Order: sequence, then C-alpha cells, then structure tokens
Amino acid sequence: QVQLVESGGGLVQAGGSLRLSCAASERTFSGYAWGWFRQAPGKEREFVAAISWAGITTYYGDSVKGRFTISRDIAKNTVYLQMNSLKPEDTAVYYCARGRTGAAVTTTYEYDYWGQGTQVTVSS
Repeated sequence: QVQLVESGGGLVQAGGSLRLSCAASERTFSGYAWGWFRQAPGKEREFVAAISWAGITTYYGDSVKGRFTISRDIAKNTVYLQMNSLKPEDTAVYYCARGRTGAAVTTTYEYDYWGQGTQVTVSS
C-alpha cells in the first residue's frame, strides 16, 4: 500500500515562509516523478510544482514561480516544497502526489497516489 505522509503546514503571516514535506516508503518513492497541488475552499485543485525522478526537470504554476521551490531527497524518500514570500491567496490545503512515471507532469490525472493534505493558512 502506498502511503504519503505530509507535514509542515501551519499558520504564517504574509511574507513568511514554510517548508512542506512529503515522506514515502522507499518502494513507493524510487523512479517516480513527484508533484504538489493545492485546493482552496470552493475552488478546483490547482497545480503548484512538479519534479522529475532525475531531478533535472521542474515545473511551477504561474502563481508560485519565483517564490516556491520543489526538491527531493532520495536518501530520505522525501519531497519538499519550500514556500517563500507567502501571500494570503496561497491559503489552501496542499497535497503531494506521485506521478505515474518518472516524467514531471502538471495535471491531476497523471498522478496516481495522493497524500492526505496539509493546511497552509497565510494571514494578511
């Protein structure tokens, strides 16, 4: 069974930073691309960032480019999302997800396993 455990969410003031983590077992981590999505109340799930298994290719949603960075630590079987210069509009539940292949992708249907989500709230 594939389990993705997210952590690092919380309440932060605008302009602040948070780092989200998504841990997986070794069997479920190796060889796959990873992504982060977010969903605010009443809105559709939105692509945030993705990284290929090789770590060479990364993609970012337009609203987070230049502020967020996705990375992964193979030794720890963990994917990270460093979020800087946070804005109130970044408030959402953030989900990590495993891609169906090793290629970085940006749409929800190209991911097959999802974490439970972690709440990020940015106050103005």
